[in-house]
Amino acid sequence: MSVLSALAKVTAARTGRAEPIADRRHYHLAERPLVLVPLRLAGEAAAPLAVALGSAPHDATVLIVAQPRDRVLRLRFIEHLADRVLPYISSFCENAEELTVKSTGEAYLRYLDAPQLLVPNPGGAEFLRLLGRSVRFHRTEGENAVPETLPLLGRWLTWFGDRSDFPGSNVCLAMTSMLTTHWASGQSALEDGNLAALLGWIDPPAGMTGPEAAALAEDPLAYPPAGPATDPGFDNEELAPLIAAYDSAEHEWAKVIAAERLEQALRGQLEPTWQLMWRAVELLRGLPEGASVEKRWTEDRGAFSWFAADIPEGYPQARRDSAVSATRRLLKQEQALDTFQAQRAFDDPRVLIEYRLVGEAFQGTISACEPERRAKPKSREVPRPYLWVHTADPFRARIGETLIRIDRPAQKAEVVAVDADVIQLELISGMGQGKNPAVGSVPEEGDAIGFARFSPGGFGGPPAKLPPREETPWTHGGPPPEPTSELTEEWS
Repeated sequence: MSVLSALAKVTAARTGRAEPIADRRHYHLAERPLVLVPLRLAGEAAAPLAVALGSAPHDATVLIVAQPRDRVLRLRFIEHLADRVLPYISSFCENAEELTVKSTGEAYLRYLDAPQLLVPNPGGAEFLRLLGRSVRFHRTEGENAVPETLPLLGRWLTWFGDRSDFPGSNVCLAMTSMLTTHWASGQSALEDGNLAALLGWIDPPAGMTGPEAAALAEDPLAYPPAGPATDPGFDNEELAPLIAAYDSAEHEWAKVIAAERLEQALRGQLEPTWQLMWRAVELLRGLPEGASVEKRWTEDRGAFSWFAADIPEGYPQARRDSAVSATRRLLKQEQALDTFQAQRAFDDPRVLIEYRLVGEAFQGTISACEPERRAKPKSREVPRPYLWVHTADPFRARIGETLIRIDRPAQKAEVVAVDADVIQLELISGMGQGKNPAVGSVPEEGDAIGFARFSPGGFGGPPAKLPPREETPWTHGGPPPEPTSELTEEWS
C-alpha cells in the first residue's frame, strides 16, 4: 500500500465515506456486458449451485442445480448455461476488420467488439475458471457423450479466467477489484471483498455513513454473500432441508415442487448482489474513461479474435502449463502489470501524484525557454529547444537521463543541468519531421508541464527473453539428455 492509499483510507475512516483515488476510469465498460453472479455448494471446489446472468438490470436469468452432487444434473445446468453464454459470445463474431502483419504481410481478422464478463469478486472469476476446466475435456462422442456446447463453454470459461489474471485486461472483471482501484474505503482489504460493504462506503444510502452502511451490509439476511460460497446460516437452515426434500421426493411432481422452492430460496440469495452489480456499473460509468483504456481494449479484442479463430481446429487448453509456458505466462503478467501501472499514471493526475512523491515524476512550470534553438547531433541541423522547468516536487534529476513528457508521451527530453529547484531540459523528439517544430509541440514560458522517468509502455525495459529450446535444461522442457553407450559408476 502506498503512502497516498494509506492516507486515503485514514481519511475515509475519519469522514465516514470512501475517498476517490482515481479521477479516470481505468477499465473498459462494454455497452452490453454479461453480468454473472455465481453460487457454489460449500465444501465443493467446482459444484455449481446457482447463477444469475444477463446483460441488463431487468433481464436476469436464474439457473439452479437442485442437487449439485448429482453429475447428471450438474451437466444439465452447465448445458443450460452454455445455451445462454455461447450465443452472447457468438454475437461479437459478426463484424470484423482485416489487418495485416507488417513483418510478414499476412492478413488476419480482428473483431470490432468483444464480450465482457462481470462477476462480483475474484472468487467468482476463479469459480468460472474451475467450472470451465471441469468440462472442457468432456467427450462429445462415444460412451457418456455430452453436447458439443459443454466442452466449448469450458474452453471459453477457461480463456476468460486466464485473461482475468492479466492486469489491465477487461474481458473478465471482478467488481470489487474495479471499485478498489478507484476508491479507498475506511475498512480493511479483506472487508473490501464484500461488494455490499464496499458499496456502502462508496455510495451509502441517504442519511447513513459509510461504516453504518457497511455494518448493515454484513447482515446475511439483508445482503447474502456471493463469495461464491453461500452463508453458513442459509446452508444449514434453508439450503440443506430443501435439497434433502428434493432427494427424498418419490414422484416427479414432488421433485418439481421441491425444485421450485429451492429456486425461490436461491433467487433471494442472488437478487441483492445482482442489484449491487448494476449499481456499481452505474457508478463506474460516471467516471471519464482513461486515454489508454481503448488501447488495452483493442488488445483484448485481438486476443478474443485469435482465440475464436483457434476454436474450430485447436485443442483444449492444457491441464497444467509446462515449465516454459508457465515462465512465459509469468513474464507476460509482470510486463502487463508494469504497463498498466504506467498507463494509469499517464492517464490520471491523481494516480501520478504517487510517483511524484517517490521521485519518479515531477510537475512544474516553464520559467524560461529557447524555442528556436537548433543543434546538429548528426548530419543535419534539427530543432533542439531548451526548457527551464521550476518544480517543487522531490525529483532528483540526473544529468543526461531521458524523461517522457506526461501530456505528450511521444515527446522526450534530456536533462542538461540542474540548479536547485530548476531543471534544464533539451527536447529531443516529438516535434514532427519538418525543419521547424510542429505547431503546439514546443511549450511556452509559463506553461504547466510534467515529465516522468518511465513511459506508458512500462517501468522496465523489454521483456526478458528465454533461451532457445536446445539450451533449456530437460527438466524445464528442453531436449532430453543424450543416452550414453556405457554406464559406469564413479566408484567402479
